Amino acid sequence: MVPVDNLLAFTLAALVLIVIPGPSVLFTIGRALALGRTGGLLSVLGNACGLLPIIVLVALGVGGIVAQSVVLFTIVKIAGAAYLAFLGVQAIRHRKDAARAATADTLPRSHWRQLGEGFVVGVTNPKTIAFFVAVLPQFVDLSAGAVPLQMIELGLVFFVLALVSDGAWALAAAGARSWFGKSPKRIEALTATGGGLMIGLGGILLFTGGAKH
Repeated sequence: MVPVDNLLAFTLAALVLIVIPGPSVLFTIGRALALGRTGGLLSVLGNACGLLPIIVLVALGVGGIVAQSVVLFTIVKIAGAAYLAFLGVQAIRHRKDAARAATADTLPRSHWRQLGEGFVVGVTNPKTIAFFVAVLPQFVDLSAGAVPLQMIELGLVFFVLALVSDGAWALAAAGARSWFGKSPKRIEALTATGGGLMIGLGGILLFTGGAKH
């Protein structure tokens, strides 16, 4: 188990990182604008679940290999950026379907598909790998033993905080979408805006460094 002092310090550091809007927040807002409240929340859940295999891999040491390999890191980075751009283009292409679904109170995609798309975005975010590799070891107490389990515990704390924070962003964005939803044309514009955000986010992730949630 992670010592209480270390756990509290990590929780504070994670909160600061998560609250500052970054790629995950932009993805959440874009999806909620494009798909509505349910679609946004499902995307948040899928995106957060994408953290779980990364947490385990980092705890077992695989994440360190990816983060230190320029080739592997670049491949993951390009794949994640391309997938985000693809989702953005799809949102723009099907904006009329989204408008019809909004007025009919239905979703243009299945729940499992929305979860899956969020998961792919979460698990292909190389900055998450870099963050966990760089930060998690700093809060581990070697004298407490079971280092991989401590890292998994810290990662799960981050998972819960990200889920709650991104869920709040999704609800806020979906609320704005619902308010505009009285006009199908405005829903089309919002859906296209959400798609544009995802395309822009793909470009940001592809051409910038650093690590924000």
